[in-house]
Amino acid sequence: MDKKNKNNIYDTVRYNIRKYRKLNGMTQQELADASMLSHGYIREIESTKMQATFSLDAVEKIAEGLGINFKLLFEEIDEK
Repeated sequence: MDKKNKNNIYDTVRYNIRKYRKLNGMTQQELADASMLSHGYIREIESTKMQATFSLDAVEKIAEGLGINFKLLFEEIDEK
């Protein structure tokens, strides 16, 4: 993910959503369907260009859609 800021919690969550989505072999549309959010919203959340914030409720729905613990989306970004 380009332009990520390790000190910005929103960038950390964006990075982790994308990481776990790819680890699960899911497209953004599949994640949107699984989390009952729109494809456009998932795309915006994952984008580093998104200026607006997103809710914890949305993050919880995404974690459920990914089948992971909510807390994993707040892990520090691993640069490796």
